[in-house]
Amino acid sequence: MLKKIKKFKTHHKIIFAIIIGVSVVAFWRGSWGLMDVYLFPDNKELSSWTSFGIGTIILYFSHHLIKKLS
Repeated sequence: MLKKIKKFKTHHKIIFAIIIGVSVVAFWRGSWGLMDVYLFPDNKELSSWTSFGIGTIILYFSHHLIKKLS
């Protein structure tokens, strides 16, 4: 099975890239949909700002963690 996937990947790079791209978009669409439902569902603005803040904090700390590890 693994050999078939590797062969498919090398022979059909564009198709494989499209499959990965669609998978990534579907993941983020689902994540944002769940956040809309569960993170302050009655207040879209507060939900958006909270998501922005959480994302910024995660990016800040992960940047410094990667900088320390380098």
